[in-house]
Amino acid sequence: MILTNNLTSDSACRTFFSNDIYFASFSNAILFDGKQVIHPERLVRYENDMSLIIDDTKSAEDKKRRRDIVVKTDVDGVCCLFSIEHQSTIDKNMVIRCGNYEMLEYLKQLKNKKLKRLVPQVIIVFYTGDKKWNTPLELNDYFDIPEELKEYVNDWKIKVVDVKEIDTSKIKDEQTRSHPRDV
Repeated sequence: MILTNNLTSDSACRTFFSNDIYFASFSNAILFDGKQVIHPERLVRYENDMSLIIDDTKSAEDKKRRRDIVVKTDVDGVCCLFSIEHQSTIDKNMVIRCGNYEMLEYLKQLKNKKLKRLVPQVIIVFYTGDKKWNTPLELNDYFDIPEELKEYVNDWKIKVVDVKEIDTSKIKDEQTRSHPRDV
């Protein structure tokens, strides 16, 4: 059992999902309708400190980015990255923030000459706030796009999971099933 009474909600979330069984059980319930695709014994913690220097010629700015939890595992023999990003408040820029995390990771992967292909990523936003999530889940929801351009404008989608709406019956591990609302 993980005690979360004296932790911030971010720390409680990181502590909870640092348990490989909880991470796998939760992710399988959310992404795969309970089917056991992610196996806890095959999860490997993944370093995810990233930075980006933005130089607008007036002043250079070093942006640091870090996702809450990132693991590497395989799905059907393909190496993949899975992340959980905790949110206790609604962030109207969450799609862009998650897209930024993913693009920075892909840029990092491109520098690795040993990789033959990029490693796909999935980010789950674990939302524990009081209000209903009411901001865009797709990048294209931020735009007015003329019909003629829709097929050419790239989209970015995120998966937001509201802790109050989780169907716990899909979570196979009994301990995991009882804890998400405690985070």
